[in-house]
Amino acid sequence: MRLKNVFDSCFVKPGLTATLFILPGFVKAQDAFKEFPDLFTTPYSYVAKHVKQAPVIDGNVEDAVWQQVKWTQDFQDIEGRLKPQPPLQTNVKMLWDDSCLYVAARIKDPHVWAMLKHHDDVVYRDNDFELFIDPNSSTHNYFEIEVNALNTIFDLFLTKPYRNNGTAVTGWDAHGLRSAVKVQGTLNNPSDTDKGWTVEMAIPFKAIAGGFNRAVIKDGTVWRINFSRVEYDTKVQNGKYVKLKDNNGRDLPEHNWVWSNQGLINMHYPERWGYLLFSNNEANDLKFEMPYAEEQKKYLWLIYYKQKQWFKDHHEYLTSLKDLGIENKVTISGNDNELKQEATTHQFMAYITDSKTKVTYTINQDGLVQQQIIPKLHE
Repeated sequence: MRLKNVFDSCFVKPGLTATLFILPGFVKAQDAFKEFPDLFTTPYSYVAKHVKQAPVIDGNVEDAVWQQVKWTQDFQDIEGRLKPQPPLQTNVKMLWDDSCLYVAARIKDPHVWAMLKHHDDVVYRDNDFELFIDPNSSTHNYFEIEVNALNTIFDLFLTKPYRNNGTAVTGWDAHGLRSAVKVQGTLNNPSDTDKGWTVEMAIPFKAIAGGFNRAVIKDGTVWRINFSRVEYDTKVQNGKYVKLKDNNGRDLPEHNWVWSNQGLINMHYPERWGYLLFSNNEANDLKFEMPYAEEQKKYLWLIYYKQKQWFKDHHEYLTSLKDLGIENKVTISGNDNELKQEATTHQFMAYITDSKTKVTYTINQDGLVQQQIIPKLHE
């Protein structure tokens, strides 16, 4: 998938120490994030219902099991408000049971085509459907699965985002993954008009658990997740679909349409993905409530983005929050929090701590987000 350097296109570049209006001792919420407006929009959320009867994975997304839950919002451009709404509709549904996450997607398309046929072909070179999962909400050690209309799978594990010199482990396979595709029309036939194609997947929880741990999913578990659709502009040539090319003979950039917008052309900002809440409540109108911890982490990401911007321009990190234009005390949902940073010119660690509970979350120069665990001393 095409990537754009966010620091060249999305970030405002005035002197960082003068960009925020600060009240004494507290950061005003409406001002704190204004430098990066498209990176702090609220991601979408979805409540996945627990089912006793799993859907049959055959590509039919209209069977009775799927009728229990609603489709997501229509997909939007990856950049969100910066681009128009896509002309073709895409939606997703999710369910779960004790062993798997189930995903259904419907992809409206008058011209369904696919060429790649082998497992772990680079599927996004075709029109495709993609999902991204960060079970630990750390932005590291996450998973990507792509599928085209031939049901060819490209599955990979990422140690950390590419922006942080992460590695894509293409040798990783989602063991036990089941998928199916149905085309509402005829595949690779430009002589007719199709309705689109649908996808079903069953993703075993044990396939996306690290080490010797077994993924424990229960009522109230929250993951970060997002979905993408890659769509190329094509023409018909000699009875086949052919990608349009620029004046240099290269394929025109693909369209990237997503469930929850990223705010930039890069899916590998896991902190921008949507929220998936696992629920075993029978009610059909369950609502997702943003966890308090996620509101705290926004301030860590503010520090991270500011530090990365400064590093890009000056080849070093700033060693104090004051130099970043960030005060060390913020109020979140009526609770006092303290921000701290430990930094050298080449690395940093930022902390946010609730003043009452003393729970602390951290972020470092690689964008790794964790809860700080303080070991108890033996008496």
